[in-house]
Amino acid sequence: MILSDKRILEEMALGTIVIQPYDRSRLGSNSYDVHLGKYLATYETEELDAKKHNKIIHFEIGPEGILLLPTKFYLGVTEEYTETHKHVPFLEGKSSTGRLGIDIHATAGKGDVGFCGNWTLEISVKQPVRVYHGMPIGQLIYFPVEGDIEIPYNQKQNAKYSGQPNRPVESMMWKNKF
Repeated sequence: MILSDKRILEEMALGTIVIQPYDRSRLGSNSYDVHLGKYLATYETEELDAKKHNKIIHFEIGPEGILLLPTKFYLGVTEEYTETHKHVPFLEGKSSTGRLGIDIHATAGKGDVGFCGNWTLEISVKQPVRVYHGMPIGQLIYFPVEGDIEIPYNQKQNAKYSGQPNRPVESMMWKNKF
């Protein structure tokens, strides 16, 4: 079951869903539109190693936008900071974004109860496409959880992505033991 617009508003009034900045015109029937933040990042090296800390280079999207290339992988960030304390948030691309050949996540579309932060986007494109800071990039949908949560994500000792800033965050796979 997905929360409706009325339920999202009710949960926001209770403080169990937080969206900042919030604009009522961005609330759909059962989702909330999120926008591309002003920063993108790419990895410093072409070859990545899952056991090592792969560093990224941040850059700002100017008023003329930036041309994304299909030969590159980009990390982006949502303009919106969100908190979800009782629901499972899912981030999906908008159909308009997909029709431009833009994928906004490779695998990480689901958040956890207790996630607080800006969402890092895993952006790839099918052909060259110019993107702009503030353009609609995705939509959040919320699912209720069956049962009580023992430890919310933002209280877990090993929560690698809690409190994400308004800049893209690189993979923290290297923090795992394997």
